[in-house]
Amino acid sequence: MLNQKDILETQAMIEKQHLDIRTITMGISLLDCCDPDLKTCCDKIYRKITRCAKDLVKVGNDIEAEFGIPIVNKRISVTPIALVAGSCETDSYVEIAKTLDAAAKTCGVNFIGGFSALVQKGATTGDWKLIRSIPAAMAATERVCASVNVGSTKAGINMDAVAEMGRIIKQTAEATKDDGCMGCAKLVVFANAVEDNPFMAGAFHGVGEPECVLNVGVSGPGVVHHALQKVKGQPFDVVAETIKKTAFQVTRMGQLVGVEASRRLGVPFGIVDLSLAPTPAVGDSVARILEEIGLEVCGTHGTTAALAMLNDAVKKGGVMASNHVGGLSGAFIPVSEDEGMIAAAERGTLVIDKLEAMTCVCSVGLDMIAVPGNTSAATISAIIADEAAIGMVNTKTTAVRIIPALGKDVGDRVELGGLLGSAPVMSVHSEGSEAFVARGGRIPAPLQSLKN
Repeated sequence: MLNQKDILETQAMIEKQHLDIRTITMGISLLDCCDPDLKTCCDKIYRKITRCAKDLVKVGNDIEAEFGIPIVNKRISVTPIALVAGSCETDSYVEIAKTLDAAAKTCGVNFIGGFSALVQKGATTGDWKLIRSIPAAMAATERVCASVNVGSTKAGINMDAVAEMGRIIKQTAEATKDDGCMGCAKLVVFANAVEDNPFMAGAFHGVGEPECVLNVGVSGPGVVHHALQKVKGQPFDVVAETIKKTAFQVTRMGQLVGVEASRRLGVPFGIVDLSLAPTPAVGDSVARILEEIGLEVCGTHGTTAALAMLNDAVKKGGVMASNHVGGLSGAFIPVSEDEGMIAAAERGTLVIDKLEAMTCVCSVGLDMIAVPGNTSAATISAIIADEAAIGMVNTKTTAVRIIPALGKDVGDRVELGGLLGSAPVMSVHSEGSEAFVARGGRIPAPLQSLKN
């Protein structure tokens, strides 16, 4: 039961500490849209999405106005298109991407996720068609997001797919170079991808999900940062407890909005993803939380330990506030989307190797990092392989969203705008990984996969 103090605290969080619902995302199954004829398939997809999500934006806006809780994004995720389009008699899925984009515009959402393939153990003909359609699809659409899952704890890592994704990312950068290589900001490569993620660019509607479902992503780095300012110099036990209590309040708000939106839309409520998702705004940074804990600059020694404690405390607080916590749930560290991360990267304290170490204990992975435009496809593939290995061995979701900034070098900056922010171009190792990537095949699943 909320008392007056709780209500006033939440109001202050919203007005002064950047607390918001980052997204309400409607997941829609498109399995009943399969058809050998491409045009028929596209027509079915458009009708299904626009029918199911026709009221999503209106309901979100109504709740925002009535409850006074900002809902920043309204989004849609769909069944991985490689599954839906597998029977289509076509060599390219670009027309399906255009259909998704048109449906997203009709519904008024800012992103639609699910131009995706799951190839952790091997790829079908449809999977390869989708993967090779990504560069043209990203160039031809505004709101479509793509993802490819190349590894899992159970299956190992599909190194043929990893090698191909390095080339695809380079091609996507080239295809969208006139738009700041924006296509790469809408493309993520996963290991252990989850089926109920409400956040872009990696959201898709998994085959284990219901016909239609509503998932909520909350955000509150600014709230956690503000709370920690009140316990300066206190032991880590106090710091962890403070984060837990704050995460509880943030997640309760997400639960409230999710249940209400679900009721009004007439679809089941799925999960609350309680990830701390930063923005480029000052005061809404995960990096600044880590610095408040005691680091001079994010990326220095101690950063991984501080992030591990933050991630754990967020999860412990969140699971007590909602019956259904899911998605990624933890702390995101997207460089371009976090004002403190940008500052640390520009200072040279935060480097890719340190980010990789941090991904062992955080929610996702190497997210929204820009590298020199002349970085080779093999180097990008090797970065993906490293990150997938962390996810595979640690039984957690990891991902890479990397932008080869064409025409730019270390020290330059890529301007992406909005929540995507701006990415300082970070250095990569000059030594090659071509022979490693060229081996192909599959890295076997680790021993911990044998749990049956």
